[in-house]
Amino acid sequence: MKILLVATAFNSLTQRVFTALRDRGHSVGVELALGDRQLRDAVRRDPPDLVIAPMLKSAVPQDIWSTVTCLIVHPGPLGDRGPSSLDWAVDEGARRWGVTVLQAEAEMDAGPVWACVPCPLAARGKSDLYRNEIADAALEAVLTAVTRFASGDHRPRSQDDPELRSVVRTRPPMRQADRRIRWDRDPTDRVLRALRAADSQPGVLDELLGGEWFLQGGHRAHGMGGDPGEVLATRAGAICRATVDGAVWIPQLRPRRTPGGPRTFSLPAATALGDRLAGVPEVPAPLLQAHGRREWSDIRYHEVGATGILSFSFPGGAMSTGHCRRLLAAYRAACARPTSVLVLGGERDFFSNGIHLNVIEAAPDPGEESWANINAIDDLVEAVLTTTDKLVVAALGGNAAAGGVMLALAADEVWCRAGAVLNPHYRLMGLYGSEFWTYSLPRRVGDSVATALTEQSLPVSAERAERLGLVDRVLPTPADGFALQTVELATRWASTAGVQARIAEKKGAREKAEQAKPLAAYRDEELARMHAIFFDPDHPYHALRRAFVHKEVPAATPDHLRALAGARG
Repeated sequence: MKILLVATAFNSLTQRVFTALRDRGHSVGVELALGDRQLRDAVRRDPPDLVIAPMLKSAVPQDIWSTVTCLIVHPGPLGDRGPSSLDWAVDEGARRWGVTVLQAEAEMDAGPVWACVPCPLAARGKSDLYRNEIADAALEAVLTAVTRFASGDHRPRSQDDPELRSVVRTRPPMRQADRRIRWDRDPTDRVLRALRAADSQPGVLDELLGGEWFLQGGHRAHGMGGDPGEVLATRAGAICRATVDGAVWIPQLRPRRTPGGPRTFSLPAATALGDRLAGVPEVPAPLLQAHGRREWSDIRYHEVGATGILSFSFPGGAMSTGHCRRLLAAYRAACARPTSVLVLGGERDFFSNGIHLNVIEAAPDPGEESWANINAIDDLVEAVLTTTDKLVVAALGGNAAAGGVMLALAADEVWCRAGAVLNPHYRLMGLYGSEFWTYSLPRRVGDSVATALTEQSLPVSAERAERLGLVDRVLPTPADGFALQTVELATRWASTAGVQARIAEKKGAREKAEQAKPLAAYRDEELARMHAIFFDPDHPYHALRRAFVHKEVPAATPDHLRALAGARG
C-alpha cells in the first residue's frame, strides 16, 4: 500500500512505524504537520491509500479524513482521551496502560477503534516509556490496523457502543499546577512520579538557587537527606535534592524562558547552574558496586563470571566531552579486569546519539567545544577498536544515531533489542562525521551500502540492520528484559571454548588491518574534514545545530522524507 505518515515531528515512534512499514513492503512517505495547506498539498500531490499519524499534536482537516482513512495513534488504553494521557498515567503510578489506534473524526480521540494493545508501565520516565513499552504496543497496534484495513472487510468498533461509552474518560491537559512539587510535604515517591511524568518535556517548573527552572528526570538517591528542597550534592552532572523522607537525583534543567527572550534548552543540571553550586560537594558513585547495590550513576560496572558489563545511560543519548572522558576512564578500568567478554551498554532506552549538541550550543565557543567533543568520543571509539585481549559486545537496548552507531560498530559484535532504530548518518546536521566511521561502516556492510546509508539519511530498523550486517543479533525481548538476556548470552559465550580462539583471531586481524592502513590515518582524514566544518562560522552545521537545539519548526518537510514513490524498504 501507499501510506502517508503525518507527524508533528519525525520522532522515535514515527521512525519506528516508518521503518516497520517499509520493511513489510509498503511505500511510505512522511509529511510533517506544518499547517493544513501543506498537508492538503501532500495528499493531493500523491494520494495515499491510508494516512497514519503516529504522533500528532494538531487535528487532521475534515476534508482530508472525510476522503481518505486517517488512523491516529493514541498513547492510552481503550476509552482514554486527552492530550496528556501518558503524563497522567506516570504521575498516578499506573502499572498497566495501552495504545489505541482510532480513526480521525471531528471529536478528538472519539473515532472508531481499529486496534488496541495493552502494555505494562515500568517505573521509568515518560520519554523512556514512550520509546519502549508504548512504542512496542503502538507498533503492534498500527500493524494490526494496517492489516485490517488492507483486508477491506474489517469494520472498526464504534465508540458509541454502550460497552465502550461506559469506559470513556476524557482528561484535560496536564498543566504546571498539576505537576508542582511541594518539597516541604511531598514524599520521595510522589516527587519521582512528578519528575518522571514531565521527562523530558515539559519538565517541572520550580524555583532553585535564585532562578526558575524546568526540572527534567528523576532517580532515587539512596542514603542521602537534608532540609527539603536543599541541593545536597552533585554527581555526573546531576544534582541531588532533598525531599521530606530522602532525596532525588535530577539530571537535567532547562531555564524558564523570559518574556520576549530566546527559547531555552536542556543542559546537565550542574552545567546549567554553574557557579550557583559553589560549595556543593561532588559525591561520585563507585564504578564497581557491591552486589545488590543500585546507587544511581550514569556509568556502572559489574561482573558475572568471566563477563564484565559496563553500562551507561545519558539523557537523550547525548555524550558531552565530559561524558566521553568519564566513560573512557571507566572502559579502561573495565579492560583491566580479568574477563574475556566485555559488554558495553546493555541498558534499556538510548545507546548513544553521539556528540552533545546542547552542551556545544551553550559553550562560549561552540566550534572549540565541538572539536573537544569529537576528539573525546574518538578517543573512546579508538579504545574499543584497539581492545585485543577480550571480546567486546555493544548491547543496544534502544535507539542509536550518528556517532553512537559508530561507537557500537567499533565492538566485535553488536546486539540490538528488537524495536531499536538506528540512524547511521551525519548529513542532516551538516557533518562529515568521525568516530572512525570510514573504517567501521564499510567493513561491516561494504562501500556501496555504506554510501547509501550515509547519503539517504533514513532510519533503519533493528531487523533490517541485521540483514545489512550492521547488527549481529536482534533480541526480541521487552525493554526491561534486555539487560538480563544480554548478560545471560554474554556469560554463556564467555564460558565457551571458542572465545580464546576468537580473541586470537581478532588480534591478528587488527594487526593486519593496521598494516594495510593505520587507524590514525582514518582518524586524521575524518578530523581534517570536521575541523574545517567546526571552525567555519558560515558552515551550515552551526545553523542546523542551533535549529535542532532550539527546536525550531522547519519551513517544509525535508525532501528525503516526502517521496512516496520508490520508498519501499
